[in-house]
Amino acid sequence: MWKDDDELFQLMKTKLFPAVVGDILDTMGLLRQFLPPAIRPVERSMVIAGRAIPVLETNCFARTEPEGKTPLSRQPFGLLFQALDDLKPHEVYVATGCAPQFALWGGLMTTRAQHLKAAGAVLDGYSRDTNEVLELGLPVFSLGGYSQDQGPRGKVVDYRVPVEIQGVRVRPGDIVFGDQDGVLIVPKEAEVEAFRRALEKASTENAVRTAIRNGMSTVEAFETFGVM
Repeated sequence: MWKDDDELFQLMKTKLFPAVVGDILDTMGLLRQFLPPAIRPVERSMVIAGRAIPVLETNCFARTEPEGKTPLSRQPFGLLFQALDDLKPHEVYVATGCAPQFALWGGLMTTRAQHLKAAGAVLDGYSRDTNEVLELGLPVFSLGGYSQDQGPRGKVVDYRVPVEIQGVRVRPGDIVFGDQDGVLIVPKEAEVEAFRRALEKASTENAVRTAIRNGMSTVEAFETFGVM
């Protein structure tokens, strides 16, 4: 079906969409794999497909805290720059962990991620520099645009560690697949079966669509094809 991630992500973008893969995950007993619906693309046509690099954020209340008890207290932005520079081709920067009070992503981060051939960013929080992000074209999903800076308000405290976003577990290497209807997390141990079955379902749905256009009722179509 596919020999590597290059082929898989191309198949996802050209033959599939998150809804059909999510339907398959439901049948596999993986019922909570979509991130909150408030996380949307900054431009509706954006599609993101790649492997997660989860990034753990926290709130802070100053750019540096000289009296802090850990090195991160004295390090502006915490490990943000290290996490960003660690992006590999086809990876998705997935950030969560702090109250959504400032932007977790912006134009310069997009520029760096694009240079590293990353797949994009998914943020459980806001993004900013929207015009620059749109001009660059790298897929970015967030709660919306908000210019307030992270510098004196937040830090990255770890990355490439499992995180949760409203109960959805995101682990390093899990597949992230998103469009304007939502962002889906596909556990890496389920990916082969999920995408194989999703490709089959998408093909069947095309047959159903043709049959309905030709006048078949939805009842007959479901009885005939078993999908709707």
